Amino acid sequence: MNLYGSEKIRKMTSSIFQEVVDRKQAALMDGKDVIDLSIGSPDFAPPSFVMEELAKYSMDPGKYGYTLKGISEFNDAVKYFYQQRYSVELEADSEVLQLMGSQDGLAHLATAIIDPGDYVLVPDPGYPIYEASVTIAGGTIYPMPLLEENNFLPQLNEIPLEVLQKTKMMILSYPGNPVTALADRSFFEQVVEFAKVHNILVVHDFAYSELIYDNNPQISFLSVQGAKEVGVEFNSLSKTFNMAGCRIGYVAGNAQVISILASFKSHIDYGIFYPIQKAAIAALTSDYSFLKDQLKQYEARRDALVSGFRDSGWQVANSPATMFVWAKIPAGWKSRDFAFKLIDEEGIAVVPGGAFGEQGEGYVRIAMVQPPERLMEASQRVNKFLSGFPIGI
Repeated sequence: MNLYGSEKIRKMTSSIFQEVVDRKQAALMDGKDVIDLSIGSPDFAPPSFVMEELAKYSMDPGKYGYTLKGISEFNDAVKYFYQQRYSVELEADSEVLQLMGSQDGLAHLATAIIDPGDYVLVPDPGYPIYEASVTIAGGTIYPMPLLEENNFLPQLNEIPLEVLQKTKMMILSYPGNPVTALADRSFFEQVVEFAKVHNILVVHDFAYSELIYDNNPQISFLSVQGAKEVGVEFNSLSKTFNMAGCRIGYVAGNAQVISILASFKSHIDYGIFYPIQKAAIAALTSDYSFLKDQLKQYEARRDALVSGFRDSGWQVANSPATMFVWAKIPAGWKSRDFAFKLIDEEGIAVVPGGAFGEQGEGYVRIAMVQPPERLMEASQRVNKFLSGFPIGI
């Protein structure tokens, strides 16, 4: 039998994350001590009360059936969380939808909304699922360059009118991944007005909402007047509460979009394990002291990593948010060559920026998923690595 993937699949490249894993495994096989700063998977544990809730309900034999959808308590918990953390009022029944992680939700939304021929404005660089979801749905991608000279904000006034006339959806993410920039309220206000004028659905990925440093404000897109008229916001318990393997998240906002996505999901999944839902509810309705303590730990990691790299001569920009540093690499390198040479020579795994889009070339993404002492060791290895290559930094 001679089988091959669909045309949509053939348009998609292999996952860079798998390539990095393969390179890391090769380095380990060579006996190297690998410091993995590639995948954004939290190395912190969830709060103890969350794990206790999960354990308690997992011992109930009556909780192993299909849940079909989110239990009402979960929607109420999201409503409470958004009130407390971002001053956003939500209708629990119509403006919240439970997801098997925000990545799944983003992929499913594109399929539920986009038709062939529809354009989608996608950040460049951007997280790979943004582009992949549009490709799977059969839509057309229009990349929005995120450039340092523009504070990594898209220049909406530069998008051609003929593109906007065909555009159905726009994806944004602040704090971003891989670019760790923040957007202020005035930018989101511009986005809302832009979306109204051109009849575009705004999709905001807010997965790093609780990892914002230096006392910068946490600005939910939905907190801007008129945002729920034009958009939705995705969030997750993966990064906020270290529940990445549990696969639970949610989307909030425009009730019509929520209804469309709920209808789509009713055909493809049977809900999330009840004990995981109860653990998520416990997290979302806690006193949030855990979040404050965790933020301090990530901030300490950021400071250790950035200062260590700067001491080695690599002038890495300070990250204002997320669990990543978006670092401009030394002149003369391609991001892929730099990343793979770094793991081959020194056992440090990072992700080449070119994997996130054309505008990501010249950067690497570094995940702060190791304790400060390992991050300092990584900076020492980088110093050794750079000293062997007389190329300007």
